[in-house]
Amino acid sequence: MAIPLTYTLHSLRARWMSTIVAVLGIAGTVGVFVAMLALARGFQATLVASGSPRNALIRRAGATSEMDSLLQLEQVRVIEDAPGVAREGAGPLASREVVVIAALPLKRTGTDANVQVRGVSARVLAVRDSVRLVAGRFFQAGLNELIVGRNVAASYEGFDLGSSVRFGGAVWTVVGVFDAGGSAFDSEVWCDGSVLNQVYQRPRNLFQSVTVRLGSPDAMARLKESLVADPRLTVQVEREIEYYEKQSKQLTTLIVVLGTIVAAVMGVGAIFGALNTMYSAVAERSREIATMRALGFGVGSVVSSFVVEALCLALVGGLLGCVAVLPLNGLTTGTMNWQTFSHLAFAFSVTPPLLLAGLAFALLMGLIGGVPPALRAARQPVAAALREL
Repeated sequence: MAIPLTYTLHSLRARWMSTIVAVLGIAGTVGVFVAMLALARGFQATLVASGSPRNALIRRAGATSEMDSLLQLEQVRVIEDAPGVAREGAGPLASREVVVIAALPLKRTGTDANVQVRGVSARVLAVRDSVRLVAGRFFQAGLNELIVGRNVAASYEGFDLGSSVRFGGAVWTVVGVFDAGGSAFDSEVWCDGSVLNQVYQRPRNLFQSVTVRLGSPDAMARLKESLVADPRLTVQVEREIEYYEKQSKQLTTLIVVLGTIVAAVMGVGAIFGALNTMYSAVAERSREIATMRALGFGVGSVVSSFVVEALCLALVGGLLGCVAVLPLNGLTTGTMNWQTFSHLAFAFSVTPPLLLAGLAFALLMGLIGGVPPALRAARQPVAAALREL
């Protein structure tokens, strides 16, 4: 015979103080676990969203990021003329790009944070068609004009439309604000690549990367084969989305590892809380257990009853922890992107799979905390407990 579930629930209510302590311990552990995973997921989603599977990014062979890449103008022209690059009336859909870092003050703290300034070509919005201007206009070639991502406009001092900003030894005018759909570009400042080279006293014919729109879904293979085989070039070619996915791995892995360690330490405490609750239940209910055994309930029924009790306790804690972390979804925060050494704004991403992982973690803690007391309850001598009645 199976012990009714109502008996299990009544037992939890009877020891409500210790039950609440165990539930809160599990809830706190699950909340931290899911929050750290949501932080990593948000950072990764922001960077991966920056890339498009329809674009290819070309850098110097061996470069780990755009920051340490270098391409000469002659090489850029070869890339733009390569097979597989989409073309329109004005020529190839390609953006020659330069990247620098500028320290600018945050509105919230007044302290400086590194902002990635990207020098682009006039065709960048055709190459990255997910980016759209939401205020103002595009910069004019040859002028010290900027368009800024919406996170930059919201987070940094002096980036209101029409404002003047000084960095790199020059004064720039903010002429537009763009929305990049929550990608890393929202945390960047864009300007004319030739002007940026000039301001930072770099040769005008040097660039760090070229982003091109592929002419067709299968054009990537032809483009890569052509560029890698060309003796005038020493480059690496990859889809833009793959590049940004690689950029996210280092910090994402660090966040997940640290979050798992913290959750594991807290989980040990939560498991001890569950053990204490369940062992107390065994001690208080020794006569009840003996009576149920005498009435014909087997060892398996007693064990399963206590395990179910622990899992119910863990499930409530897990649900509470998941509910507590839901308000973090979409909350914007920021951190250093260690690949580019620039500040990146991104949002927590609490997804259904993360919530399910949190519930599974809670049930695992409940199982570990419930099995030993359940086995102890099943091993209690029936005759000795009955003599105490």
